[in-house]
Amino acid sequence: MTVAFLDALSRRAAASPQRISLSGNNEVLTRSELETRANELAHELCALGVKPDMPVGLFLRRSPSAAAGALGILKAGGAYLPLDPTYPTERIAFMLADAGVSVVVTDSATAPMLPCGAWDVVMFDELGGSSKLQAPPVRIAPEHLAYVIYTSGSTGQPKGVMVTHANLANLIEWHVEGFKISEEDRVSQVSSFGFDAAVWEIWPCLTAGASVHFVDDVSRREPEALRDWMVEQRITAGFVPTALAEHMVGLPWPAGAALRFMLTGADTLHRRVPAGLPFRLINNYGPTECTVVATSATVPAGTANGGLPPIGRPIRNAFAKIVDDNLQPVRDGETGELLIGGAGVARGYLNQPELTARKFITIAGERLYRTGDLARRLPDGQLAFAGRMDDQIKIRGFRIEPGEISAMLGLHAGVRSSVVAAKEDESGEKRLVAYVVGDAEACSEGALRDHMRQRLPAWMIPDDFVHVDRFPLTPNGKIDRKSLPSPVRQSLPASDAASVEIRVREIVRSLLKIDRIGRDDNFFLLGAHSLTGAQMIARIHETFGVRLTLRNLFQAPTVAALAEAIEAKQTSEVAK
Repeated sequence: MTVAFLDALSRRAAASPQRISLSGNNEVLTRSELETRANELAHELCALGVKPDMPVGLFLRRSPSAAAGALGILKAGGAYLPLDPTYPTERIAFMLADAGVSVVVTDSATAPMLPCGAWDVVMFDELGGSSKLQAPPVRIAPEHLAYVIYTSGSTGQPKGVMVTHANLANLIEWHVEGFKISEEDRVSQVSSFGFDAAVWEIWPCLTAGASVHFVDDVSRREPEALRDWMVEQRITAGFVPTALAEHMVGLPWPAGAALRFMLTGADTLHRRVPAGLPFRLINNYGPTECTVVATSATVPAGTANGGLPPIGRPIRNAFAKIVDDNLQPVRDGETGELLIGGAGVARGYLNQPELTARKFITIAGERLYRTGDLARRLPDGQLAFAGRMDDQIKIRGFRIEPGEISAMLGLHAGVRSSVVAAKEDESGEKRLVAYVVGDAEACSEGALRDHMRQRLPAWMIPDDFVHVDRFPLTPNGKIDRKSLPSPVRQSLPASDAASVEIRVREIVRSLLKIDRIGRDDNFFLLGAHSLTGAQMIARIHETFGVRLTLRNLFQAPTVAALAEAIEAKQTSEVAK
């Protein structure tokens, strides 16, 4: 072997064989046991013809044994392809066939779920008793593949990202040095092996001699339970997907908690950390195509302004460019597509040369990955995430970036996190919906609407605000937008205050001669003018008995705002 981190693991096993490497899910592996099991598997794989750059399926439940299996594949020179047993059988079969896998590593408990196919099956739990305690003599070069991870594709079929040992080595070295990982660290393992964050949780930490601890499947999905587990296990460092991290930083933590820092990523971080948090929260950004992490930043404690927390600066041996539609650099502060270059940029997509050519480009001799993400450079040099290029929502003729709305919601003191999406109502009309996690009392619909009116034009204010306890997650820890609930609307009696809004809506519709108008549509943007405004004032006087001015209309130019102004006027006149 010539790969540094594999050699480092072997040296550590020889020097301190009884130190714990991996534990959890009723399994513990010492350094010696990890090395022995991986070497046994590597010899078995070599006997089956595994060679460098060859993908090998890893069909095991998330466990210390799965990490040992991945290590054995690497020692044989192969590239491990993690296959989550919880995935649909059709997806697993597609990945195996698409990658051209000829060998799959599994065990007796998981094998019955493996799709049938023309591949050899190695039962990892049935190996043992081998006298071959040393790794096979395979020469592994930096350019050889370390792993292949499939990500969702825009065509509906997943695509395999090919990551090399050189890519992985850069991540390992940056992480170990940047976070000062040592043998004294106890690191959590939370992510599914099909999610590239698991790469980050395991290999840098084992290389540095730290022990890796697997949290159980129940606790890893519940913020309070995960916190309690981390405290009990004396975890000093760990990765937590964004949706969970935003909950966890708001929980009370005991003063004696061992946690030094919490890494987060996989989605847009909206929440700023409270003052007094006993550990650092590190916000990270990076597509799978850039080896897990491309940029990183500590989220300052107590910061309350400036919108979304930044995604930081490029990690070591990485760089970022922000370009316009013609791939020309934009000026600092302007928004453009984020391109990532440097040592972490993957080889490309497995068996997809055309897609690789489109997404992995060369500019002025530099190889760059087109992320499809929008970003801008802040005055201090950090990068600010600004949404997806393909994440725009178009409603009633307006183009809307959900990330901008979420950023403004994040400035409300009661909002911990939010997601903005477009949902169709019963009539098929597309509505803008904000899903909010936070203090339900402080985040009433009226309070949030007032907050947003102060920061965004009317056509960007959500039609509905839905409170949720937490966001539904995909197996990879990202927010599952498809599973967000549709708003529930109830018919209100005519005596309810909502009847004012209904009658105002009818007045505006009839004057503007339009069929549909959202409660937060600006009627001046939809064609109203001074003459229309005068007619509206007359109709309102006839209907509600209150007198408004044109200035009142310009101050409350939406159905919802105008209804509130009418109610306020009625209340003040009654008080007189």
